[in-house]
Amino acid sequence: MSVVDSLARQASRFANDVQVSLKRARVEGERRLLQRQHRAALEELGMRAYELVRAGDLPEGPLASEIASVERKLIELDTKEREIAEMQAEDAAQGTPPPQTDAVDTAFPMMGTTPPEGSGTQPPTSAGPGWEAADRFFRSDR
Repeated sequence: MSVVDSLARQASRFANDVQVSLKRARVEGERRLLQRQHRAALEELGMRAYELVRAGDLPEGPLASEIASVERKLIELDTKEREIAEMQAEDAAQGTPPPQTDAVDTAFPMMGTTPPEGSGTQPPTSAGPGWEAADRFFRSDR
């Protein structure tokens, strides 16, 4: 057995392992996408059921605890929105300029869409060339 044959066999095995890993990653990505779509469909179903119960077209009995939970959260949201409005009114009365960064970006920097001050960068507008290359790769007939 020559060294070249051994290297060729190892390269072939490595290429096969990479193909299997890429296929596994693609399938996992598709599964996660389907999970997100499922959660979105459940959210839409819940919103529709809530609307139907509030309109009187669906009996509230079987969903009473869930409806009560939704209503409590709506009340909490309303309270927080009033707090924010009061804080903004106080800032305006004191002449305090609004913050330069979004409070959500400050609290959750990993989710932010506002680039750091002075960075000179803009948030990405597309998934990027890596995703496009992956999409082309996975759509090929290999």
